[in-house]
Formats: sequence, C-alpha cells, structure tokens
Amino acid sequence: MDLDTFFVSVERLLNRELIKKPVLIGGVSDRGVVAACSYETRMFGVHSGMPMKMARMLCPEAIILRGNTANYSKFSDMVTEIIKEDIPLYEKSSIDEFYIDMTGMDRFFSSFQMILELQQRIVKETHLPISFGFASSKTVAKMATNEIKPGKLRIESGQEKPFLAPLSVKKIPMVGDKTYQTLFSLGLRRIKTVQEMPVKLMETALGANGRSIWKKANGIDNSPVMPYSERKSISTERTFERDTINVIHLRGIITAMVENLTFQLRKGSKLTSCVTVKIRYSDFNTHTKQLRLPYTAADHILIPQALNLFDRLYNRRLLVRLVGVRFSHLVGGGYQINLFDDAEEMINLYQAMDHLRKRFGERSVMLAAGMEAKTIGRLSQMNPFSGGPPPLLANRKI
Repeated sequence: MDLDTFFVSVERLLNRELIKKPVLIGGVSDRGVVAACSYETRMFGVHSGMPMKMARMLCPEAIILRGNTANYSKFSDMVTEIIKEDIPLYEKSSIDEFYIDMTGMDRFFSSFQMILELQQRIVKETHLPISFGFASSKTVAKMATNEIKPGKLRIESGQEKPFLAPLSVKKIPMVGDKTYQTLFSLGLRRIKTVQEMPVKLMETALGANGRSIWKKANGIDNSPVMPYSERKSISTERTFERDTINVIHLRGIITAMVENLTFQLRKGSKLTSCVTVKIRYSDFNTHTKQLRLPYTAADHILIPQALNLFDRLYNRRLLVRLVGVRFSHLVGGGYQINLFDDAEEMINLYQAMDHLRKRFGERSVMLAAGMEAKTIGRLSQMNPFSGGPPPLLANRKI
C-alpha cells in the first residue's frame, strides 16, 4: 500500500485551496531540491529529487511549499494505527509505504476484499488517497502499485512475468540511473528482454547485482514482510578508562558521536527532533540537557546543537567519567536529510560520504573535529577496559 503524493495530499488537507493546483514541496530557494510534487506538475517533467531551480523553469505556475515533517509524521501514524488494527503482519518501509502479508488469510475470507475494505477505511478516516498492488511477492506488489497509482491492481499468481514483461527495466526496484545506463548500453530496455536472458549472462555483465535484477524481472522475490516496530531513540555513550577534564577531547568525542548517529539515522531513513547530551562526573553525578528542533538527520545542524548543549552542561570543572548523546522522537522518512532546508550541494555531499562509509566502514570518513575521538580510541585500545569493544562507540544502543 502506497499513499499517493503523500506530502502534497497532507498539504491539501490542511489547505483546500491547493486542490488540483500544481504543488512542489522542498527547499524553497533555487539551490533546494524537490522532495515531493503533485501529479499536476509531473506532466511538465517535474519529479522528486530534481533541483528546485529546474522545477521552477519547467512549471513556473507551481506553488512551492517548504513542507512540515511533523505534519507528515502525524498523518502517517494515523494510517499506521488503522493498518495495525486490521492486519496481523505488516511492514512500514517508509513514511508513506507499507507491505502487508496476507498469507493464509484466504482460509477465512477473501484477502483481496479485506485489503480493499482497508483501503476504503483509510480514505474515509484520513481523507488521504492510497493505492495498493496485490501480488505474490513484495517486488511485484510494489511495481503493480507504481503502475496503477492512483487505484488498485491485482496480479494473479502465475501472471507475474506477463505483467512485468512490457515494463521498462528502470521500473525494477534497485535499478538506479547508473545501473539503467549499463542495462541500456547492453540493449536491455524492457523487462521481457531480461527475462529471456540466461541468469549467468546477467551475472557476467553485472556481477551479483545481475542475478538480483534477473530474479526481480522474473517476479522472484522471497524476501519476507518484516514485522513493524517503531524505533523510539538511538544513542551512544563513552565511558573513559581514566576520568578526564580535557574539554577539547570531550568536544571531539561529542562531534564524532553525533556524526556516527546521524549516519545511522540516514541509513535507516530516520529523522530526529530531540537531541540529548549526557555527562557523568567522577563523583557519579549524572546530568543531561536536551533540545527540541525541527526534524533533521544532518550533521551540520545536529553537531552545533549537541556541542552547545555540552557547553551549557559542563560547568562544574570536574573530572568527567562518561559522555553520551541520544536522538529521540524519531520519525520515518524516505529522504536522507532535511530536503526542505538543505541545498542540492549539501545533499550530494552527505550522499557521497554515506556511500564511502557503507563501502569502507563507518569511520572511513570523519570530520576533522572528531579526529580527536578517533585518536583517543586507538590509544585506549592499547589498554582496553574490561576487555570490551572499542571505547568510542562501546555502548551504542539502537
């Protein structure tokens, strides 16, 4: 199930004057990025992820809104609660997308009819349009939803390949622009051509990724629907082998902690609106300060706020035994950072850093200010406390 043009639909509920008008949501400056767009703008070639400057040129009559993540999370939670009441097993893959497992339900009643009634209930109670694709696997269900939006589409068991065959290979989940160009250069433009190719030939051309694409093109996807559980917070702490009063090192550790946690947020498509910094002194007295802020997962926003909390908190000039950082009030989202505020260059920077971290390790790219923590970590590992994990993120909790 997929909420249609979700951000735009929420804005239209809050402002009826936006109905049937071209709407863009994202960074309002020319350097911003389109986070969402209405169907009225798509006929001009506008799509999400496009630079706002280009979107303005393509559709100059569009109404541009910054967006409000808190509102989107509120309505997403409303839909989630409705699904939770009626469905035994579901997965919330993003703020506006759900996978539902109806396996075995046909023993009692029509699974398709149950989802149809669920769709009608969501529309009636939230006034949000929602589409669904009904199929034998997550991949085919998602592609069916994308083809029918807005609406519903059922792909009978055994009809997966005929349904997928005429579609462009670009519509296969996990096929991005770069992979599409590779497939296009090989003459693979339609899924039918991939279906007819030997899987070993796909592996030769694209490696392990080639086998995955071939299986999806043939409607083969055994990945299960993962039970949904909302992560409430993410945190990390560092207990020192020797109590310290070195403020420069402490600020470096706070910086490294925030940098790591924001990467974890982006990797899990999460945003936070509450930062907490914790200090435990040598006398075991523990103090915390927290700050509410607009939803984000950006280092350049969260690091200064965490350091400011640390500066306000650390005023006793006592030896420090432990420091920690926690992000709470998490919400889901399909965007790596706050697209409503950040420029395209900043988004590209975070995406590049995250790509390097995923490939070479979480600490392969660090801010210079956080290098102090990395140095301390190396020294501490030479004389580890209690034989535990490396000190920097020794007590990370997710």
